[in-house]
Amino acid sequence: MTITESQVRRWLSAVTPQGEPADLVSGGRLEWVSLLEGSIDLKLHLPSVAEDPKAMEAIAGACLEAVRQGAVRAGERLASLRVNFVDHAGHVIRSSAFQASPKGALRPVQPVAASEKPAAQDAPAMPSIGHAIAVGAGKGGVGKSTVAVNIAVGLARRGHAVGLLDGDIYGPSLPTLMGLQAMDPNVLDGRFQPFMAHGVKAMTIGKLVEAEKPLIWRGPMAHGAFKQLTEKTNWGDLDRLIIDLPPGTGDVPLTMTQQLKLSGAVIVCTPQRVAQDDAVRAAKMFEQLGVDILGVVENMSVFIAPDGTEYDIFGRGGAQQMAQRLGLPYLGALPLTMDLRANSDNGEPLLNFKSDTPPGRRLALALDELLNNLESQLALASVRQNTPTLTIH
Repeated sequence: MTITESQVRRWLSAVTPQGEPADLVSGGRLEWVSLLEGSIDLKLHLPSVAEDPKAMEAIAGACLEAVRQGAVRAGERLASLRVNFVDHAGHVIRSSAFQASPKGALRPVQPVAASEKPAAQDAPAMPSIGHAIAVGAGKGGVGKSTVAVNIAVGLARRGHAVGLLDGDIYGPSLPTLMGLQAMDPNVLDGRFQPFMAHGVKAMTIGKLVEAEKPLIWRGPMAHGAFKQLTEKTNWGDLDRLIIDLPPGTGDVPLTMTQQLKLSGAVIVCTPQRVAQDDAVRAAKMFEQLGVDILGVVENMSVFIAPDGTEYDIFGRGGAQQMAQRLGLPYLGALPLTMDLRANSDNGEPLLNFKSDTPPGRRLALALDELLNNLESQLALASVRQNTPTLTIH
């Protein structure tokens, strides 16, 4: 047996910090729990003690005692415990760590304030990315996350080392679309370890907060959360990093362009005029940020019923016409099928490439065409971005 997140949360429900109206769990002060082979990392948000190191040490000690006693009762081995105190933006302001001695007793490691950490600890989290690709949309509900997931999985099927970053801070979809519900987040050497699913390394804020907790964040908080996901994830070397953006033209796209050197952006749009209007705004945003637009995807271009009958529920061809009007590459159209809906709900995106039904085969062909066009546009973007310029004075 191993320690589970539900056990840790139950043990910590016995800890009520002085001045707080409720315990850490029911009061929502425990933001996430990470578990790895008997090592536990906690994140606590307690503004009332943010300026009081002694109070933070006392709370960390109470957490240690609650977890230690719980582990003893459960007959589990506790290797280490780290209690991280964070600010409103999610930045760690102080950590209290406890390490097991050879005899099993947990001893404190000197607590460290974030401001005291040496600069050498802030090494780049992503040493090598071949291409970073943002997937965005002007409005919600157009299937942007579904397209991002299928691009990532499709590229992985072609032999690429692929990362998938859920940048939709307000409405993360990856836990469902990638089937991550049963996986626990892990932290090793101060970095998030990405989830491995369907051949893709994935990271999402949706696995670092309570599943049904609304993410009501102001701009600086969203900025801090996205910054941590990019900088504090141990991605390793990647051929492709796909970034699923939130809809609209808010803080996260701006933060992303400041944090990462993007190869380009993919814009997802349905055939409807209202979706086209918002997609044009997204295209203009990327242009203003100096990001190449790799192309437009028309999602839900047509609904294909199980018997093969096609229905133009949202019209057809509108996104292609918009791309032509703006002079943007058109990457292809993806149909809506019953299998696509079921595979997305069940977290089985690989099945979208392997179906034997007529609608499924149509979807698989459309995905392959999209991937072929995307890789062609990536090659062209690489040439443009690496072409030297000649200045004559």
